[in-house]
Amino acid sequence: MAFTDLSDVRLFHTDDGPADPRRTLLLVHGWGSDSHEWVHHIGPLAERHRVLAPDLRGHGASSGPATPCTSAAMAADLARLVEGAGAAPVTAVGHSMGGQVVSLLAADRPDLVEAVVTVDPGYGFGPDETDPLPAAVRALRGPDPVGTALALDAWSTTPATPGWIRTWHERRLRAARPRVLAEAFAGMFTDPGAIGPRPAAQGHLARRPQPALSLWHHPGRAAWERPLLPPGSRVECWEGAGHRLHEERPAEFLRALEGWLAGDDHER
Repeated sequence: MAFTDLSDVRLFHTDDGPADPRRTLLLVHGWGSDSHEWVHHIGPLAERHRVLAPDLRGHGASSGPATPCTSAAMAADLARLVEGAGAAPVTAVGHSMGGQVVSLLAADRPDLVEAVVTVDPGYGFGPDETDPLPAAVRALRGPDPVGTALALDAWSTTPATPGWIRTWHERRLRAARPRVLAEAFAGMFTDPGAIGPRPAAQGHLARRPQPALSLWHHPGRAAWERPLLPPGSRVECWEGAGHRLHEERPAEFLRALEGWLAGDDHER
């Protein structure tokens, strides 16, 4: 089935792969997006692996429940999805907000996650980056949430970013539920317990035991995270890429992911 009914939310997801997969990958999209973000990756990955690609609560074809649409709630949803699908343990792959979600899942439910892959994750932001964010949350709850979301998203691209990526994500943001955009953004950065700010992220990473592949476009955040990860991990910085580096460079992303999964520095 393409939908799974949990206690308070109906999640859309796809489930692809061979009869005898090498491992199970859980692909998790970012803020204001959906699982279409992985269209360049699902097919090649599903040749060898089982691939689960959900729309997070409040996003895409999944329902937008009355309960909060925060990273913590999304991680709890995915725990139930993985358990119900008999998919554990998974290698949890997440972009941006999805990187935060899979990181929370890995820390909270290490029995379900054997490895973590984060793509420009939504944590590790310094004070100069987080100080303006309470005002951004207020604006997302104001009269022009879509305009605010589009302005916040502008930093995600560079002059080299293909135009179709800008258009694709602009359309997703215009179609998004405004309440979900505000709740999810606050859940990442300003709610109590949010792990987006650097001090909270550092404490969070200290309790996440799995080896990780972490890909960044920002050299400062890559340098910050590198000493915080356990043995078997790798941190790469793709300078010159935009925030959605897996979409801008899908073939390179697939090589990096498959190479790390198969590499000597990552033992299952």
